Amino acid sequence: MAKEAGRKLVASNRKARHDYTIEDVFEAGLVLSGTEVKALRAGRASLIDSWCEVEGGEAWLMGAHIAEYAQGTWTNHAPRRKRKLLLHREEIERLESKTREKGQTIVPLQLYFLDGRAKVEIALARGKKDWDKRQALRERQDNLEAQRAIRERRDR
Repeated sequence: MAKEAGRKLVASNRKARHDYTIEDVFEAGLVLSGTEVKALRAGRASLIDSWCEVEGGEAWLMGAHIAEYAQGTWTNHAPRRKRKLLLHREEIERLESKTREKGQTIVPLQLYFLDGRAKVEIALARGKKDWDKRQALRERQDNLEAQRAIRERRDR
């Protein structure tokens, strides 16, 4: 059986880019049980309200919801259990030192399959203040209006 080629997105945390300023992005593998993989292949996952922690030299994905597999029996998994992230030692040490700084956190951005293997894209991020969010929204809206005006002028 051939490996699945390419990248298949399962879940995305769109609110993370709104609430945080992304400083650095990492790709990590996930340690999953069999029913979790089957549920992910069915697209039943959510990264809303999830975060990452470094405990005892290991990185963990906390609060991510992977729904129970419909055909699973007593071997089914707990939907919100903590899941181990597979990263290089240097990456874990870097994340741990950076999260000790005030305002720094690790947030998951995307959950996907890459060539048949479950991966999560995590980011070292700094929380935005309310005025930062409003300013980013205003800039995005101004850019959209400018693009619209250019398009209208060109179409005349």
